Amino acid sequence: MRKITARQRRMIELLIGVSEGNTAAEIAAATGVSVRTVHREMEDIELVLRGYGLDLIRKSGKGIQVSGPEAGMEKLRMALRDEKPADYSGEDRKVYELCLLLEAEEPVKLFALAHSLKVTVATISYDLDELEPWVKKFGLLLVRRRGYGVEINGSEIDKRRALGRLAAEHLDQSDLVGHAQLNEGRPVFKMLLSTVGQGNLMHVENTLWDMDWSWIAELPEIVYMELLLGLSVTVRRLELGRLIGSSEEHGYPLLSDHRNIAGAEQLVQRLADTLTIEFPRNEMLYIAGLFDRVQDSFSTAGYAYGDMELMEIVYRLTDNVMRRTGISFQSDRTLREGLLEHIDPALKRIREGTRIRNPLLGPIRRDFEYLFEVVRSSVEELELTPRIPDEEIGFLVMHFGASMERLNQLRRSVRAILVCASGLSSSRLLATRLSKEMPQIEILRSISWYEAARLPEEEYDLMISTIDLPLPKDRYIKISPLLTAEEIEQLLSFVQNTTLKNRVPRTSEETASPQREEGALERLQSHKAILEVMVGLLKRFRFHPLDNSGMSLAATLSGMLDKLDGDVVEDHGIVLDRLLERERMASQVIPDTALALFHSRSSHILKSSLTLYRLDQPVVLEGETEVRVILLMLAPRKLSKESLEVLSEISALLLNSELVQLLEERTEAEIRAYLSAELLRFFQNKI
Repeated sequence: MRKITARQRRMIELLIGVSEGNTAAEIAAATGVSVRTVHREMEDIELVLRGYGLDLIRKSGKGIQVSGPEAGMEKLRMALRDEKPADYSGEDRKVYELCLLLEAEEPVKLFALAHSLKVTVATISYDLDELEPWVKKFGLLLVRRRGYGVEINGSEIDKRRALGRLAAEHLDQSDLVGHAQLNEGRPVFKMLLSTVGQGNLMHVENTLWDMDWSWIAELPEIVYMELLLGLSVTVRRLELGRLIGSSEEHGYPLLSDHRNIAGAEQLVQRLADTLTIEFPRNEMLYIAGLFDRVQDSFSTAGYAYGDMELMEIVYRLTDNVMRRTGISFQSDRTLREGLLEHIDPALKRIREGTRIRNPLLGPIRRDFEYLFEVVRSSVEELELTPRIPDEEIGFLVMHFGASMERLNQLRRSVRAILVCASGLSSSRLLATRLSKEMPQIEILRSISWYEAARLPEEEYDLMISTIDLPLPKDRYIKISPLLTAEEIEQLLSFVQNTTLKNRVPRTSEETASPQREEGALERLQSHKAILEVMVGLLKRFRFHPLDNSGMSLAATLSGMLDKLDGDVVEDHGIVLDRLLERERMASQVIPDTALALFHSRSSHILKSSLTLYRLDQPVVLEGETEVRVILLMLAPRKLSKESLEVLSEISALLLNSELVQLLEERTEAEIRAYLSAELLRFFQNKI
C-alpha cells in the first residue's frame, strides 16, 4: 500500500463507510479542510484505490464514491487497520499530547513530544496554546517552563473528569464495547483507549451489571456510558498509582442521603477480587459520588417535567418548525417527549464546550435537505447561547423526520429489537422508516447495547443495531438509522436467510396468545396506572393563601412545606435545601408571568403532590424577577414512567396562558376542573 497521510486515511474511511457517496463539501466538513484540498487529495487517493482494484467515481450531484469488488474493499479495510499513517493529523496530535500529559508523573520535554510526533517544537507549542483553554475547563493548569518541560497540574478528580470528556469527544460506543476494527491501526486511537482503561472496561461492566441494581437498567444509554467510563478510568488510574488524596474533595454531595455508600462498598469489593486491585476508602467514596451524580442526572429521564426553560425551548422550536412547514408537530406528544429527553443533555454538553459528534450529519443533510434548513432557521430564531452546531441540528432533524413519518402500527410477523447509539432520535427515525418500508417487522422496543448483550434470544426474532455490538455476528444486523435502499435489501436477506431459519417455531399455546395480546395487556396496565396517577394528583391538589410578609424566599418556601399534609414530606429541611438549590441552578419562573413552578424529587418525599400558593408579598427570584404565585410540585425519587408522563404533561400545560390566569386568580375547584379536562384529553389521545 502506498504511504498515506492521516488526512487521506480519514477520507478513505469516509468513502468506504457509506454506499451512496459523499460530496466534497461533506468530506471537507468531516476532515476540517477546504473543498479545494479534498479535490487535491483525491488524486493520491485514486492511486491508492487502484492498487486494490477499486475505482474512484465522481458524479455531479451525487458526490464521490468508491466502486469495485467486495474482496478489494475488504483488503483495503484490512490494510487501513495495519497501516501506520505517514504523519498525525492536528486533531490526533492534540489527543496524543493530552493522553501523555494526563498520565505523566513528571514534566515532559517539548523536544520529546516533537520527536514522538515527528513535528517541530514550534508545532507542539502551538498545539499547547490551543489546548490550554480546554484544560482550564476542568480546573486544571497547563504548566510550561523553559528547561522544565510541560505538565498538567490539578486534582486527581479533575484529571479523571478531563479523561472522561476526552473519550466522549473522540470515541464512539462501538469503539469501547463493540468489535469495530477500522480505527485500530491508529496509534492515537489505541493510546486513548488505553488511557481510559478499555482493557478492563468489560470486566467493570459485567461486575456492575452483576450487582443486579434496578436503577442501573433504568439509566439512559448516554448516562450509563458516562458511569461506565468513570469507573473504567478509576480502575486505570488505580493501576497507575494515581489515587485521590486525602486532602481532595471526593465529590460526595453534601445534601446526599448517603444512599449509595453501601452499594459502592459492595461494587468495590467485587472489583478488588476480580481485578486484584486495592480500593482505598477515598476511592470508594468517589465511586459513591459517581452513583449519586448519574442518578440525579436521569431523575427526570424521558420527561423533563418542571424545567420551564426547557419546556419553553421545546414549545417554541416545535411551533417555529410547524409555522414553516404547515405540519401539526404540536399535536405529536411523542415528538415533544423525545425533544425534552434529547435537548436537556445536549444543551448541557454544548454549554460545557463538549464537542458534538454526529457521524450521520452528511447523509442527513443530503436526504433531509429541506427539513434541515427549516430546523436550522427555527433554532436560530430561538437565539440560544452558545450557537447550536450543525451536528446537533442533525439530531433534531431526525426527531422531526420521525414525527413526519410516524404511521399507525400494522400487524407484523417478525418481532424486532432496535439498538441505537445516537439516542432516541435515531431509534424513532429508524422505527418509523422500518414501519414504512418493511411493515412485516414489528418493533417491540428500543434498548441500549448493554441491555442487548443480556436479552434472552427467545424474547425477539431479530435485533437491528446502528452500532457494532459485543455479540456474535449472526445475532444482529447493523444498519444506519436512515435505512438506505441497499440496507433494506440487506435486512430482507438477513431476515430470510438468518432470522426465519433460526427462529424456533411457536407452540400452539404461544400461537393462541400472540405477542400483540401480551402487549395489549401491558398497555392496559399502563393506562390504568396513568389514570390512578392523575386521579391521585387531582384529589390531593390544594390551594393555600400564604402571609409571607417580611419573610425571605427560604422562609416562604418553609412556610409552604408546613402547609402540606403530614404524609407528603418526611424531612422538610432536606426538601427545602433541594428547592433552594434548584432555584440557584435555574430560574423557576414561567416566562412572561408572575408565576413560578418549584419542584423537586427526593427519597424524603413520600407521595406526589401539587399545591398552589398565592403570596401576600412577592418574593424575588434569580434574575430579579418578582413572583406572587408559586405552584409546588413534589414527587418521590422513584417514580413510574406513567407518573413522569403525567408530571410532564402538567408542566407543559403551564405554557398555556389560560391555565396561568386560573392559577393567578381563580378558585381551587375551577383550577381542578381545568386540569381534569386537560388530563382527560391527554389520556384519550394516548389510547
